[in-house]
Amino acid sequence: MSKWYIGAGEQNDVVISTRIRFARNIAEYPFPCKLNTKSRTELNGIIKDAALSDNKYGLRFVEMKTLAGFEAASMAERHIISPEFASDADGRAMLISPDEDICIMLCEEDHIRLQVMRPGFALDEAYSVANEIDDSLNSKFNFAFDSRIGYLTQCPTNLGTGMRASVMLHLPALSMNGGISRLINTVSKLGLTIRGAFGEGSEAVGDMYQLSNQITLGISEKAAIENLKSITLQLCAQERAARAEMLKSIDTEDAVFRAYGLLKWAKLLSTEEFMQNLSLVRLGSVSGKLPVPLKTVTELMISLQPATINAKAGRKLPPRERDFERAKTVRESLE
Repeated sequence: MSKWYIGAGEQNDVVISTRIRFARNIAEYPFPCKLNTKSRTELNGIIKDAALSDNKYGLRFVEMKTLAGFEAASMAERHIISPEFASDADGRAMLISPDEDICIMLCEEDHIRLQVMRPGFALDEAYSVANEIDDSLNSKFNFAFDSRIGYLTQCPTNLGTGMRASVMLHLPALSMNGGISRLINTVSKLGLTIRGAFGEGSEAVGDMYQLSNQITLGISEKAAIENLKSITLQLCAQERAARAEMLKSIDTEDAVFRAYGLLKWAKLLSTEEFMQNLSLVRLGSVSGKLPVPLKTVTELMISLQPATINAKAGRKLPPRERDFERAKTVRESLE
């Protein structure tokens, strides 16, 4: 079965993917930080049995301790789990669907971190699935909830709806013309935040940015999603206008073709060099300047991150060997 990120989706010239995430805790248990490994493992088993009792989405249960470090890191690179969740297997587990579009992280920061991913711009679709699973779990557990505040979470920034809705955006033109710094200030006034591709504290490698709701308290889930929808469409329009203007320049077109040539012929590619040039090739693909299918670009972007290359090889490769394998795969894909 193909993975969720290989699909296309709406607005996919700018919007790579959509994510809805719910944070939930079971009222009868302390937060995970207050549980020992034995208690977390027992709680994971209880949640697993409840989730799999009506397993509509084909979820399978995986204890994080059964994965090699590079396998967990690869899942974080593919945005299936959080980097923090991948970094510590102690008393942690997950429920994951065959195409990896649904993942329920157990005993991360909260007892349950339910995540649904979709390719392209698909907030309503992702929310519908996440809400259905959330309702099913809610019918089996007494979620920690306050009538005034809403859902109770370990981190106060998630109190209320406990929902984070986000879209992954490719913004090469706004990055190049300096528009990103202005956008960061603007969207923060609208209850949203722009971060690097892997969330808080991460860099925007390859001109990839995550736009998400910042406010979870005093706002409904639907209102937060509608706000994110509106701002996302405005950013898409701004990025397209900036691209059209920049592509009038021979310098931009030259940069796109140089990036394509480098990726097509390089024998060694570091992650940074690969992502910088792939960003330009993606720009060339969506603008019709290059004969590279967008699907190919997206697959390369996801599958050639460091830990994912290691996972495919089944071992941790030395950096130089990993750079060689990356370049080889790119050359073969661009033939």
